[in-house]
Amino acid sequence: MTTPSRLQVVVQEIIDETQDIRSFDLRAADGQSLPAFDAGAHVDVYAPGGYVRQYSLCNDPTETGRYVIAVKREPNGRGGSAAMHGSVKAGDLLEISAPRNHFALEPGSAPVLLVGGGIGMTPLMAMVETLLARGIDFDLALFVRGRAFLPFAERLGRPQLASHMRLHFDDADEPEKIDLAQLLGEVDGRHLYLCGPDGFMKAVRSHSAHWPTDQVHVEHFAASREEASEGEIRQFAVILAQSGKELVVPADKSILDVLRVHGIEVPTSCEEGVCGTCVTNYSDGEPDHRDFCLSPRERKNKLALCCSRAFSSSLRIDL
Repeated sequence: MTTPSRLQVVVQEIIDETQDIRSFDLRAADGQSLPAFDAGAHVDVYAPGGYVRQYSLCNDPTETGRYVIAVKREPNGRGGSAAMHGSVKAGDLLEISAPRNHFALEPGSAPVLLVGGGIGMTPLMAMVETLLARGIDFDLALFVRGRAFLPFAERLGRPQLASHMRLHFDDADEPEKIDLAQLLGEVDGRHLYLCGPDGFMKAVRSHSAHWPTDQVHVEHFAASREEASEGEIRQFAVILAQSGKELVVPADKSILDVLRVHGIEVPTSCEEGVCGTCVTNYSDGEPDHRDFCLSPRERKNKLALCCSRAFSSSLRIDL
């Protein structure tokens, strides 16, 4: 059976996890089960005011009757988090997408290190449930400003997590600290899963530069403008494989912009290279990947239309 592209859900419950983070318990409006998801998945939420935002699913993936998301109110954001905090209440209907996953746990039984900064811990919460169920060895390192800013306190306080979890609080008077160099010094065959704000991510990546690239998995909440703008920006061509038509992509336009000008619509959401909605296969050329959702393996035959450019003079894409 085909999963619909949009789902109608009702907000069953809203919990103030911290002073600026709320979790939303979402249930199918028709009372049926929701599409299955794996740890690391996210959904698009069509928030009041016309905002579309991506939020990680943070509940146990074995729970087929609900999705739980957590939203941090960002005072300098673009309005989506403010709409979720200020306009959405229990009992409201929302539209969401079916789950998508660009941050999935690798198959197998290799040990895992989960590292989360602030609200970046949300996808890791679902991973914790899956790793516990599979009996896979893992460590969870969480970095937050202070104890009052730690969401999911009840879940994190379960006895079965005590031997797996370490906390770091930025507040000077809090004793819990983690040395990143020590935490990431030994690879030991582990896979690293990392999610958090840009500055935190850069710090962790600098301390994990010696880790094999196929053992480091990263989830971004928003594209870093500094990283996304690196490299030369020049004109190139895209060749549409299905029709053979060739379109010129100017230096100041994206592939997505050019496709739209020519009446070619493709699914999009964040348009920053984070969510993966506009990812498309390519078969020829050398892309300049500027996304934050594809793994090195996926980049061998996929690109994000909203942000990718080209090192070669042309790219052949599967449209």
